[in-house]
Amino acid sequence: MKNILMMTVAVGALAFAAAPAMAQDGGVDLSIAGHMKGYVTWNDQDEAAGQPDARSVDILRETEIHFTGETTLDNGLTVGFHTELEDDLGDGFATEESYAYFAGNWGRVNFGAEDGAGYLLQVAAPSADSNVDGIRQYISAFNTTVAGVAAGATGALDYDMAPTAAADKITYISPNFNGFQAGVSYTPDVEDVAGTALGSRSLGVSTDDVNDALGQAYEAAVRYEGNFDAFRLAVGAGYAQVEVEQETAASDDVQTWNVGANVGFGAFNVGAVYFDGENTAGTKDADTDGFVVGVDYTTGPFVIGASYYNADDIDGVANVDAERYSGGVTYNYGPGMSFRGSVHHVQYDQVGGDVDGTSLLLGTQINF
Repeated sequence: MKNILMMTVAVGALAFAAAPAMAQDGGVDLSIAGHMKGYVTWNDQDEAAGQPDARSVDILRETEIHFTGETTLDNGLTVGFHTELEDDLGDGFATEESYAYFAGNWGRVNFGAEDGAGYLLQVAAPSADSNVDGIRQYISAFNTTVAGVAAGATGALDYDMAPTAAADKITYISPNFNGFQAGVSYTPDVEDVAGTALGSRSLGVSTDDVNDALGQAYEAAVRYEGNFDAFRLAVGAGYAQVEVEQETAASDDVQTWNVGANVGFGAFNVGAVYFDGENTAGTKDADTDGFVVGVDYTTGPFVIGASYYNADDIDGVANVDAERYSGGVTYNYGPGMSFRGSVHHVQYDQVGGDVDGTSLLLGTQINF
């Protein structure tokens, strides 16, 4: 039934997209965008016995280049594609996302390698610096390897709902109805073989019925944003299920969900998000849950923020819990340009011994 529903949405949208129409400008307009997030960090943290010291001063960076082509046809249909290249800190850039999209007054369909509805409609809590303590963590000074954080725990202290990451999928996002939006996603296959994420391919379908491999996935999410006199409100929730193709005694279907709310009054915003995941990466009983609360205050070009993050069994690793306290200031010194300064204290509680660390990060983000 779920397969029939998703195929109906996809076929209907693509059939509409195929209706004859001329581009208003005679072609697709190509634009280039992206960002550079660069930080100097001072870090003081614990190291496990036998591990080298973590560097106290270092440079951390995350860079992406985005290519977008788009046109609007004379029947009102917008057609486009989007590709993101991320600096892999090696020999060049690697493709992170690549998808086509079709949009109109009926909503939007994404087709290809892109995050699903659960992430696209997710509500985030206010943060000290969204690159460090936001919905998706791009920058972290804490070195979990030298700290001896238990194997299998990546140490990423974020809460994005992305169990399918950028695996090829079909996503439908509804129009905004008086502040309400909803979305669904279908991913045919998350992994080609056990533990191997799918990449771009054009010849031959992927494998099926592989022991412990993550197969098809379904996502659904809702979001509401509105203003009430002096108050602003954003609330949302999402759910996703990823099926294991051929379950063994060690595997089970992934289920994850979240609910979040953000309330604003004047220059203040306060929000909270709760997240829960079962059978992380398809590993049976590898469950995790947690919450994050945050607040920020805007005055002119300055945004002052703070957040608290708490998670049990991070990445589904039993008895590895994490806390993070964050505070910081962002100064917007030009369009798409900001200076950021923040302090973060992180603590991992685990059977092998607790470890913690404190980091000061000073940096800039330049969007182009």
